[in-house]
Amino acid sequence: MDNTSPATATSSVAASSLAAQIDAAAQAAEARVIAWRRDFHANPELGNREFRTAAIVAAHLTSLGFDEVRTGVAHTGVVGLLVGALPGPVVALRADMDALPVAEEVDLPFASKVRTTWNGEQVGVMHACGHDAHTAILMGVAEVLAGLRAGLRGSVKFIFQPAEELPPEGEEGGAKLMIEQGAMDNPRPAAVFGLHVTSRLPLGVIGYRPGPTMASADNLKITIHGRQTHGAMPWFGVDPIVTAAQVVLGLQTVVSRQIDLTQEPAVVTIGVIKGGLRENIIPDSVEMRGTIRSFDEAMRDDIHERVTYLAEAISRGSRAGCTVCIKKNYPVTVNDTALTAAMLPTLQRVAGAAQVHLVPKVMGSEDFSFFQQQVQGLFIFIGVTPGAGAAAQAAPNHSPRFFVDERCLVPGVRALANLACDFLEAAPAVS
Repeated sequence: MDNTSPATATSSVAASSLAAQIDAAAQAAEARVIAWRRDFHANPELGNREFRTAAIVAAHLTSLGFDEVRTGVAHTGVVGLLVGALPGPVVALRADMDALPVAEEVDLPFASKVRTTWNGEQVGVMHACGHDAHTAILMGVAEVLAGLRAGLRGSVKFIFQPAEELPPEGEEGGAKLMIEQGAMDNPRPAAVFGLHVTSRLPLGVIGYRPGPTMASADNLKITIHGRQTHGAMPWFGVDPIVTAAQVVLGLQTVVSRQIDLTQEPAVVTIGVIKGGLRENIIPDSVEMRGTIRSFDEAMRDDIHERVTYLAEAISRGSRAGCTVCIKKNYPVTVNDTALTAAMLPTLQRVAGAAQVHLVPKVMGSEDFSFFQQQVQGLFIFIGVTPGAGAAAQAAPNHSPRFFVDERCLVPGVRALANLACDFLEAAPAVS
């Protein structure tokens, strides 16, 4: 076993010797993949709390005779290593396992009824982003490739990740913590592949994009410090509510007037404003929370600087204080351009050329981006919405009405398994 990287700079990789067997084995595993997905859907768990899910995953990998199954990575993550019988490089496949604090509204026999506490609040829990499908798909890939170990060239590292949707406040988690705890080491993969189901694409369509694909995501918290007074006599105090309103309007000019949008799109959004207890009292302070999204790391830092300067300057002009806190969450998800081009024939073989679409950039974010900072990576999208034209009206990911057509599962298994094997066989055999 070695970490030799295949030559993917300009040429496309060919179908592996296992391609036909992968497709047949994936089809044979469909009923089990569906059963896993329904079980996870009915029993969703939030970030850093995926105890049951992780235990099922670990038991499955162990039952398949994996060479290594490591548990408790980044709290509840599972990392498995499958070593093929033939020498070759290492490739990694990743799936996220966590659900969202969303009360399900889809009428399914296996709909989630789970409720729990999240950041001090009672919430419903639902796989409203399709991570149940991701986990089931990667378990299916594990079964398929374990059954083909005798012909498998190199090794496949399976990464089942917790807390992609962020851990609870005050905790660390997700891809970044998995990497810090060695998920990408011993052995280190030459590339990493992942996928995401989406209702914005029709069933059977695979979406891809080279280069920046999903936005960075940062949390913004601005606190305006005024001076409390009677609402009838504002001149005796400093009104943080009016100041906050001016800051919100001012922030809209960061993207619309200060950033060169011909380079990359960006978004600055305030989603929460909290301040005051009575209608006739001007409060001491107002808190605002929002999100910053961009597709370029230099632009990301520039926006942070401009947001901070503008909020502080507007507040100073109103004689108010201002505290700006920006927390970087996820980097830009950047698909390696050469790797994407090289693996495109694999995707076209799996779905059919007409069903593989170049998709627009997505303002949503993914901590798969941390894995891509370690090695070259490719992140693709699998359509889950049946019916011609239905994707445009379908409930989006994170909606309580998000729906996954399970006919997407086998294509997901085939996509990841073929990506892995095509990549592995593109490298010269190492004795």
